[in-house]
Order: sequence, then structure tokens, then C-alpha cells
Amino acid sequence: YGKYNKLSMALLIGGVSITDQQRVLSTGVDVLIATPGRLLDLFERGRILLAGVKILVIDEADRMLDMGFIPDVERIVSLLPPMRQTLFFSATLFDEIRRLADAFLHNPKEVRVDPPASPAETVDQTLSVVSSRAKGKLLREQLGAEAVKNALIFCNRKRDVDTLFRSLKRSGFSTGALHGDMDQGSRTETLDSFKRGDIRFLVATDVAGRGLDIFGLSHVFNYDVPTHAEDYVHRIGRTGRAGHRGRAITIATPEETKFVDAIERLIGRKIPRVEPDGAPVAAAAAPAAPATPTVDIEPKRGRRRKAKDGETREIKPRGKKAERAPKKDRPTDTPASRGPVVGMGDHVPAFMQRPVKRDG
Repeated sequence: YGKYNKLSMALLIGGVSITDQQRVLSTGVDVLIATPGRLLDLFERGRILLAGVKILVIDEADRMLDMGFIPDVERIVSLLPPMRQTLFFSATLFDEIRRLADAFLHNPKEVRVDPPASPAETVDQTLSVVSSRAKGKLLREQLGAEAVKNALIFCNRKRDVDTLFRSLKRSGFSTGALHGDMDQGSRTETLDSFKRGDIRFLVATDVAGRGLDIFGLSHVFNYDVPTHAEDYVHRIGRTGRAGHRGRAITIATPEETKFVDAIERLIGRKIPRVEPDGAPVAAAAAPAAPATPTVDIEPKRGRRRKAKDGETREIKPRGKKAERAPKKDRPTDTPASRGPVVGMGDHVPAFMQRPVKRDG
């Protein structure tokens, strides 16, 4: 923005040599671009004087709040002269940010380009819901499509970035990785390679979700649905910039649909669903109540029972018992019919015929 102005600038960030930054500051600069921690570090070393600051810009103010930088920001504000211009920039503006602005600003004016947390209209959004095992296969199929010129692929965790990066490399994709555990030199080199087109796909955490401007980025993939709904707006905002069209494709598992619901509440619209094969999902009609089939059952031959699925089924009667012969035709069961019986009826056992001895 300032290349046509004769302004000297310094970039103060962690992860790089502080000696080089001190050398630049020793000659004096007009503009400081800094992270809060490194700015305070150099101030405490006596390398920065803040008494002449005329303008303070706090970029990504919502992220400052989320990541716990507010105490550092408050400290920096206390070191600045009270007469200055202060600007807050944020793609999402919530009540917490307003309370923060009230503490730092006097009679502020609010300027909105779009309603808060609204994705750009130049970004086409789609959502596919698949199982965890099918996510990698679906991503590789879509990355192989001709329409994908280059893409940012977002994961929620640093270890998942490394895992997906290795998987895509094994599959032959030109891929790089970017996350917060990498040193600043490696991050800068990887990002420059991506911008030059040396690598087509960049797997990253939300460290690449803000402040990253890549000209002509065609696609953004959410391999993991962001757990914070506002991060979705920042991620897909990396494409569809400066009037160009872009596509944002989210691959979700059934367990992640709760995060999808939160995103849709935030942006105020439904994300169009697409089947893994690319076909759009039609709106489901309300299911009709299942009709109970009529079963003709002869009287006294069976019963009807309600099955678990709601269908009425016939229970077949058990087989009939063998018909019994009429009583007069039944064989008689008498001693004569059975033959002679040995026992009490014809003789008395000998032990019962013994005389019984009586005492006394």
C-alpha cells in the first residue's frame, strides 16, 4: 500500500533474529508492523520510542481477543500518547470486540463493508458429508479435478497437517505444509513457493486463515470443519478476492455436523450439500406415514400382531392336534386287558406274613 510513499518500514515478529531487527530500528523508521510480544520485548530493551506515535492500527482484533493478546495490547496502548488515531480491523465484529473498542477508542465511527461474518458473494460454497475413512479419498479425487488450479487445505491440528501433507506427497501431489510449530524462515520459504506456483497445494492450520493474500487462489478446502464458526469466514476469504471467483469446499463427517450448524447460524444461510460424486443433494420431502397393509385372515385361524417396524403381520395358527378317537372306541385299560398282575392283588409277600413280636 505504501510503495509510492517514501516511508521506511520495519517488520517485528518472533521466530527470527532480533539482532537484525534492532539494526533496522537503529536508523529510525516511519512504520512498525509488529506482533505484540516482539514489540514489547524491543521496547523493554530500549530499542523503540513510542512517544511520537500518531496512528495505532489493531488488525484481526477478534483474533487478538481469542488468543489472549489483550493484556499485551492494553500495555502497548498505555505506552502511546493519548492524542492519536486508533483503528480496529476485523472480519467478524461481536459484542466482545465492541467492548474492547469502547475501552481503547473515543467516540469511534463504525465502517462496514459487508454485514458482520458474511462470506464474499464471489465464493461458491459446498459441503459434502462422508465417513472419516472416506475423507482422504474424496479430497484426492477433488484435487485431481482440472478446475483446481491451486488450493489451501485447512486442518484443525498441527499433527493432522503433517499427516495429510505426507499422504498427499505419497499420492504424487505437489504439496507444502504450514503451521505454527515451523520456524519463521521455513514458513516464509513455503509460503513464497506457494505464491510462485512451485507447489500447488498448501496444507495449513488457521495460521494461514488470516492476513494471507494469494493472488488467483482458486480453491479452499476445509478438510476439518473449524470448531469456531468465525474461522470459517476467514478461511474461505482467502479465495474469491478482488472480484475473482473462488470455491470453498468443506468435507465433514457426521460427527462434525454440529460445527456446520454453528457456521450456518453465523453466516445466516445453508451451505449447499453435494454428494461425494458431485451431484447436488435434493431437498428431502417429508416422509409419508407408512400405510398399514390389510391382511385377510380367516376367523379362528390366526391372530394379528403389531411388528416392531409398524407393519401388521399375521401369525399362523399352530398345527392341529391329532383328532382323538371317540370315547366308545378307545381301548379299555383293565387288569384283564393287561394280563395277570404279580403283586398285592394275587399274593402277599412273605415279609408281610411274619409274626410281629410284641414287647411284654
